[in-house]
Amino acid sequence: MVLALIIVIPLLVQSSTTSAHYEMMGTCRMICDPYSAKPSATALEVMQDLNAIPPPPMAQGTRGEVGRPGKPGPRGPPGPPGPPGLRGPPGDRGSSSKKGHPTVTSGTTPKTEIDDINTSIVSTKIAFYVGLKNPHEGYEVLRFDDVVTNLGNQYDPSTGKFTCQVSGIYFFTYNVLMRGGDGTSMWADLCKNGQVRASAIAQDADQNYDYASNSVVLHLDSGDEIYVKLDGGKAHGGNNNKYSTFSGFILYPD
Repeated sequence: MVLALIIVIPLLVQSSTTSAHYEMMGTCRMICDPYSAKPSATALEVMQDLNAIPPPPMAQGTRGEVGRPGKPGPRGPPGPPGPPGLRGPPGDRGSSSKKGHPTVTSGTTPKTEIDDINTSIVSTKIAFYVGLKNPHEGYEVLRFDDVVTNLGNQYDPSTGKFTCQVSGIYFFTYNVLMRGGDGTSMWADLCKNGQVRASAIAQDADQNYDYASNSVVLHLDSGDEIYVKLDGGKAHGGNNNKYSTFSGFILYPD
């Protein structure tokens, strides 16, 4: 009897424990998932399912107009200077000429002719500068009798005339001081062989003195005469002060 109880009791205990286990499992399943018999899904599985659903199709609108261009940005700072360039080749050597005298050059004139022109310019020295000592009036040639320069001796102080001996281009200028005070005017003309080539006038406008001046560039042939002649009025002399002067020189010969 005792032996039988020993065998039966463990079996009952094991059987009771097994039933209680299944009962607890069943109760847990009912509490955790009371509305579905399916096993529960994890959050990761739910997100994967949502991502698998394709989005609804979207209608594409019309293309908008092109926008206006933006304003230019501010000017940037200047860049650094570049490296210096390569040194150029040396230039051609120039032609030699006499020191202190200009050289005439031409693209078509032979060298021998250029040398002849240069020699002619250097060898031709014609220039004069004279002043007026004694007063003059009326319609007479002004005899500038105070000779300062007379290269070539082509100006004659006794007549007041420059007589050309070398044909070429010449420059002349004169300044004559009017002796006024009586309300009159003075005219002074530069003449070439009796023909007026330049004129000047000085007027007595409530003052005693005024200047008449002019300049010319003329071509002269050998024998032509150049002089200054009054055409009315009074010219002031001035002793050695040279208030009235007459000068000229050759630019280049023919």
